[in-house]
Amino acid sequence: MTATSALALLRFDGDRTIGHDLVDPASPVLSALDLAATRGDGVFETISVGHGHPQAFEAHLARFVRSAAKLDLPEPDVDVWRAAVLAVAAVIGPVPEAFVKTVLSRGIEGGSSPTGWAYGAVAPDHTAARTRGVHAILLDRGFRSDAGAAAPWLLVGAKTLSYGINRAAAREAAKRGADDVVFVSTDGLLLEGPTANVVILRDGRLLTPPLDAGILPGTTQADLFDWAPSRGLEPLYQPLRPRDLLDADAAWLLSSVRHAAPINAVDHAPLTMDRELTDAMNDFLSARTA
Repeated sequence: MTATSALALLRFDGDRTIGHDLVDPASPVLSALDLAATRGDGVFETISVGHGHPQAFEAHLARFVRSAAKLDLPEPDVDVWRAAVLAVAAVIGPVPEAFVKTVLSRGIEGGSSPTGWAYGAVAPDHTAARTRGVHAILLDRGFRSDAGAAAPWLLVGAKTLSYGINRAAAREAAKRGADDVVFVSTDGLLLEGPTANVVILRDGRLLTPPLDAGILPGTTQADLFDWAPSRGLEPLYQPLRPRDLLDADAAWLLSSVRHAAPINAVDHAPLTMDRELTDAMNDFLSARTA
């Protein structure tokens, strides 16, 4: 039996994760005092699921652990979380595209245990973004590309629940008649989108900003870079500036559920799209079984 959504609640013994229970996804399960709701004090991952197979699964779990460490949260037991994700994916069934979102919060304020859950659902239809592309605007992120090393409390490279800035950026894009955002550091380097990594094509090379530029390491981007040589493309991490994006042969925003969305314009300036390569990227990403 399949469903359009499913929810697993993690069980804890103090800080230790000990199991999970499948519950009705429509049931009220989160306390109004949980720090996930009141402070955004937690971490998450969104794992794409293709035909029942979680994609980039181990990379997502590893990043989940790294993000938790940056917030001084209890270390997630990846075996328990893996089982919860698989249980949720099994309820949804082998639909072409779904996702499971794992969340770990510090728990109820003043309590002694964290809170965790894995929620899954059939994915939205991203055909339009993959075929017609997205119009992106450049926005100042407000700090230097090396800010993470100098100020670790900024939690650069952690996938946290504190998404107020990312949501505000998306609203700003909509106000300017655009679909998405690419952040730029105060020292003039391209970073990432609010929910995606930036990749550009130039002279047969796929380029993305280096991980030390203050961006979240992308699981989808990493898989795509592993695939690139099979298409005769050289994958490289290197510093990029806005001019590199504007002069690119093609460019994409890569994310776990939307996959490869070609950028069709930057700040209202048209950008060339490579439809054949985009289709090949998305075919590869959709077909992953791990």
